[in-house]
Amino acid sequence: MEPTTKIWMDGELVDWADAKVHVMSHALHYGTGVFEGIRVYHTDEGQAIFRHRDHIKRLLDSAKVLGMDVPYTLDELIDANRETVRANGANVDYLRPIAYLGGQRVGLNPIGVDVKVNIICVHMGSYLGEDMQANGATLITSSWEKPSNRAAALSAKICGNYVNSVLAKQEAIRAGADEALMINSNGNVAEGSGENVFLVRDGALHTPMVSDAVLEGITRNSVIELARDEGIEVVQRSMTRTELYVADEVFMTGTAAEVTPIRMIDNRLIADGKPGPVTKRLQALFANVASGRNQRYRRWLDVL
Repeated sequence: MEPTTKIWMDGELVDWADAKVHVMSHALHYGTGVFEGIRVYHTDEGQAIFRHRDHIKRLLDSAKVLGMDVPYTLDELIDANRETVRANGANVDYLRPIAYLGGQRVGLNPIGVDVKVNIICVHMGSYLGEDMQANGATLITSSWEKPSNRAAALSAKICGNYVNSVLAKQEAIRAGADEALMINSNGNVAEGSGENVFLVRDGALHTPMVSDAVLEGITRNSVIELARDEGIEVVQRSMTRTELYVADEVFMTGTAAEVTPIRMIDNRLIADGKPGPVTKRLQALFANVASGRNQRYRRWLDVL
């Protein structure tokens, strides 16, 4: 990843090299921050932020769960995101707003600690790689279990929650896989380290419920809506790992991963090991929507 030009910090655009956070920041020590990952797509009308308002609403909802009072409104944050994208040129394709507890004191108690807000733009490209987008990624089931809903606020994108995902991702990479599949405390499928999981069986689309210890992903929500509009049945339910092994197709969704086929899990090929027709159909449809070529979903694009 190459540095971009400007980072938005508490209302001011500063140079990349000058975007500094104090070593005593509460979030650095205790993970007390919330963030979003948002794609910026290139359309014939110009740069477009995908499902912009939905992402910022989730950011503020996550902050509410953590008990943080963000000192900016939803509309102010939307304007700040737009300003940051414009300041960093036409090449950027990924936006990372983050709100976190600053402060310069030791102790778990976050009450009275000031809230900082930063916005970063980068060029990410294909998160898992263009080859995996075309031919499918390989997964292993992580030995690290997804925390239960009693143990963590999993519906919020809280920085500290992702230590668990980092452990799972490291394990997968060291084992020669591309990504990790995580199981919840009930022994059912949860999600990847940073992606939601779908399987296709007998033409229907199945995905774990939000209560299965998964993030209510915005790309997940988009794919569900696209599938239903295409007449594809969508079922949200608990599912086992072995169901993935014998599925007709498996794919993952996420802001970074977009729609990525899965060719193998735990050294077992999914069907013939090639992306299936439903996956390819939804992948192409999502790409057309994100690029602005499908005007039916124009409301999802905030064109700058």
